[in-house]
Amino acid sequence: MVTPEGVDLQVELADVGARAGALLLDGLIIAGSMIAATLVCVGLLFAAAAGGAVEKAFSFVGAAWLTVAFVLRNLYFTLFEMTPKGATPGKRIVGLRVAARNGGRLTADAIFARNAMRELELYLPLSFLLVEGRNLDAWSNLAGLIWCGVFVVFPLFNRDRLRVGDLAAGTWVVRAPRRKLAPDLSYDAGAGHARFAFTTAQLDAYGVKELQVLEGVLRRYERKTLTAVAGRIRDKVGWPAGPDESDGEFLGAYYAALRGRLESRLLLGRRRLDKHDKD
Repeated sequence: MVTPEGVDLQVELADVGARAGALLLDGLIIAGSMIAATLVCVGLLFAAAAGGAVEKAFSFVGAAWLTVAFVLRNLYFTLFEMTPKGATPGKRIVGLRVAARNGGRLTADAIFARNAMRELELYLPLSFLLVEGRNLDAWSNLAGLIWCGVFVVFPLFNRDRLRVGDLAAGTWVVRAPRRKLAPDLSYDAGAGHARFAFTTAQLDAYGVKELQVLEGVLRRYERKTLTAVAGRIRDKVGWPAGPDESDGEFLGAYYAALRGRLESRLLLGRRRLDKHDKD
């Protein structure tokens, strides 16, 4: 996917199974919400009956129930997909989100379009079969089943696994894996690294580029690499290795001290890009 700024982003499309699972979860949430709303309405009617105001309460409770049903059917997907996460609760549980296929911002028009098509793809044929199917002949029922089947299997027959609503709105559903921030390597550079006191000259031997390389080495924490890098840095800055000094401890202490040095210089407007920068 290429963004309007020309950035090439690699995205992983959601597979059909994940999308079906998300739809099932959303359906369960909608059904559960309707059951809860129904129980609340029934409770209000019983309370009204005890107070002798059943007729007034019935019209109010009936209107409230219809409002909840309308919102859940027509606005559940739209409202949740208009949030910054671009996903319903079912999609968030499965790890999916809706995105614009052109790499731009997901607009309200696109969200309305893709969800308006759901009425044609899912709700209308199902309502037709479940409510009116008993009054129709076999050919009409068969036509309704074929109608449902075409929309259900449509994502299986296109490369980007798009449903008709995605085609109309210019959207697709992609995976949105939960990412965890890596721990700050200099967070615990206090008591454990207190015995490492580097001079200004030793810290000025490297710049931002070397700091980033050192951070990658510490995050991977491969023994052979640690030993090689620690040896090079000791030779460069003239640091004598102590008898009980491990390579990981030395590199962690040097990383924390170098980062602090570069950040303090940055506050003064001086940024050393690498060890060859003589700023």
